This record gives sequence, structure tokens and C-alpha cells, in this order.
Amino acid sequence: MTATMQGKTVLVTGGNTGIGKATVVALARLGARVVFTSRDRAKGEAALAEARSQSGSDAIECMNVDLASFRSIRAFAEAFLARYEVLHVLVNNAGIVLGSRRQSEDGLEETFAVNHVGTFLLTELLLDRIKASAPARIVNVASHAHKQARGGITFDDIDRARGYNGFRVYAESKLANIYFTRELARRLAGTGVTVNACHPGVVASDFAANGDYSGPVGWFFKLGRPFLRTVEQGARTSVYLASSPEVEGVTGEYFANEKRSRPTRIAEDDAAAKRLWDLTEQIVSGRRDAARGQESAQPRVS
Repeated sequence: MTATMQGKTVLVTGGNTGIGKATVVALARLGARVVFTSRDRAKGEAALAEARSQSGSDAIECMNVDLASFRSIRAFAEAFLARYEVLHVLVNNAGIVLGSRRQSEDGLEETFAVNHVGTFLLTELLLDRIKASAPARIVNVASHAHKQARGGITFDDIDRARGYNGFRVYAESKLANIYFTRELARRLAGTGVTVNACHPGVVASDFAANGDYSGPVGWFFKLGRPFLRTVEQGARTSVYLASSPEVEGVTGEYFANEKRSRPTRIAEDDAAAKRLWDLTEQIVSGRRDAARGQESAQPRVS
């Protein structure tokens, strides 16, 4: 059965570049009304013109949000909910990797803030609208990089105050994406909303190539570019999970190359997933000091 997205409203975070923009174009070609987010207004406007041209669809819009800012996320969610009465698919695509530690305006380590906490808060704020639009889908773009988080989430130093390794932090954020997927799928059982995570592959995009990561990872993306997947290839599994009738009703799974894939044993630790959920809820609700105190008293999951 050929996928169609006629009559569907889709939101793609980080849709102004790379895999995100390719996802926007592909879903618009299938007939969806697509809204994508961009942190930078000028880049978003340029991407909007390109996406409309490439897809042949004018049913694409851009809205601005900074996923490193709770204030920005809440303002975006309020504006989105006022403008759109339905949301059938949310693709949490936006992500960063940093070579050195940066802090968000909310006092979080920024990779963790954008890749996990911001995604969590945005999804939470839109969740009632998604449930009211069921059948609906949530797609979280994770990565096989989660396999490098061999010790699990560093709960006792979530802000990396005791040392910083950019790729390790990124790997843990991708593990967090899988934990979020599994716990959210459990909580949404019976609602008509499915949640799945995916690995896009190693893609020749702007990821890690704009000065955010100047170490070995940055050089890998620059020098290895001719041998990496195209952004269109990288977007295929996100598009598949967002649109294909083959995965209707499938939830809580991890996909790669449009097929179910087994994450690591640590990624299947549902107790750790719930622990991360509880900690993140405390953070986004402003009970950060209480969260720090509770977590510092608990042993690290391994």
C-alpha cells in the first residue's frame, strides 16, 4: 500500500537543514501540511523557500523555536496550538553535538538540553493535541551512537561539571531519546498514539560541521562526506515511521533502514527510562535543585 499523508498535519523540529529538511520535503510530497522549526529565522525562511520549491507544495510553514530555551519552547507551543487544530505526526528531529561544554539559559548542559530535555518539554506541551488527533504518531530521531553510552546515563553528573567529552555526551543524549521513546510509548498505550525511535545512518549533512565540533568528529564529517549517506537517504526511516501503513499500531520500537533494529541492552532498561523521565519532569517543572539532590544520592545506572 502506498503511503499518503493527505489531510495530515505534521511538525518536524530542526527542519531547516539536513535530514530535517529532507523529511519536510518528502512528507510534503506525500500530501501533508508540514510545519517545521528553525532556531534561526533567516535560515528558516531560506529553507522554507527551498522546501516549497523542491516538494512542489505550498503547504509548508516555518516557525521559530530554540530547543535550548524553556521560554522559547513554551512560547512556540502556545503559538502552534493557537494556529493548528490538529497534529497527526510529530517528528523530533532536531539535535546537536558540541566539542566543548556550553550551558543553556536554563542552566543545563546544552547537548542534553536540546537533544533530550527540550524535545521532552515540547512533546509534553503538544501531547494533548496529538492525542486528540489520533490515530497519530511521534517519531524520535535517535542514533546508533547510543551504543557508545556503555555505562548508561550519567545521572550523578547530568550537567558534566566533572569533565566533558562531547561525543560521550551526545551518545548519552541519543540513549535518552530511546528511553524517552520507550517510556512515552508505555504511557500512551491505548490512546491511538504510537511512538518510535530511529537511526538515520551516518549522513553527509551540516551536522557537526558548523564549528560546533572541531575535534575528530567534526573532521570525520568533513573528510568522510563523499562516503556518507545523502540527507534523503538519512530521512527515509523517519518518513517511513511517519507515513507508512506498515507500522500502523507499532509502538515503543527502534528502527534503522526502515526495519526494526535491536538497541543495546542498556537501552532496554525500562527502570532507567522511568528514572530519566522522572528527573526530566522535575527539571522542566522548575524543581531542579530537588532533582539534583535526589539524583546525587542515587547510584549510577550501569
